[in-house]
Amino acid sequence: MRIIELGLTPYAQAEALQLTILAEVLAGAEDTLIFVEHPRVITLGLQGGLEHLRVNEGHLASQGVELARTRRGGSITCHFPGQLVAYPLVRVGSRKGGIRTFFNDMEEAVIRTAAHFGVAAQRRPGFPGVWTCNQTATRKLCSMGIGVKRGVTYHGLALNVGPDVSLFQLITLCGIDGAAPTSLTAEAGRAMAMKEVQDVLAQEFRALFAHPALA
Repeated sequence: MRIIELGLTPYAQAEALQLTILAEVLAGAEDTLIFVEHPRVITLGLQGGLEHLRVNEGHLASQGVELARTRRGGSITCHFPGQLVAYPLVRVGSRKGGIRTFFNDMEEAVIRTAAHFGVAAQRRPGFPGVWTCNQTATRKLCSMGIGVKRGVTYHGLALNVGPDVSLFQLITLCGIDGAAPTSLTAEAGRAMAMKEVQDVLAQEFRALFAHPALA
């Protein structure tokens, strides 16, 4: 699996690169995982989500927050510096279980990464992504939404790493009433380097995806 590290990159620029690499993978290039952080942007999925925006678009513009419509599945979410975004461009046609198994493995990569940093994370039936749960609250650690073209995935996941998740205050998180965000830093109770988290997540992706079981 090829790894591409973009650093802080505007959403539209990263999406254009995704589409370029998607075409390459469709033409026979190796599966690719893109890591990126985005300047503050709120994105809408194929299911829409504008109704879950808590402020008007003029307010977003005044705060320097972009609004983007995307080709991924799911509803509304947001990206910002301190959040690790991963875009896996992976052939799922040859993977046993297809899209369902791919999505499950993507969640598993995040769960294992969180465990590496001492954070217990889990799936929540009926609510895609990765969550933390204790006696008082259930909070979302990682949002997910993908697109698929001719058996190759694109878009992916957004793992909150840094402590500032305040941009989520402007939306109903993923369109789920009562959902609250959290981050690895908040759950672990200590700061961590983005590069360190990225390297662990890359390792877990390679372990799960580098040698997929054939259907």
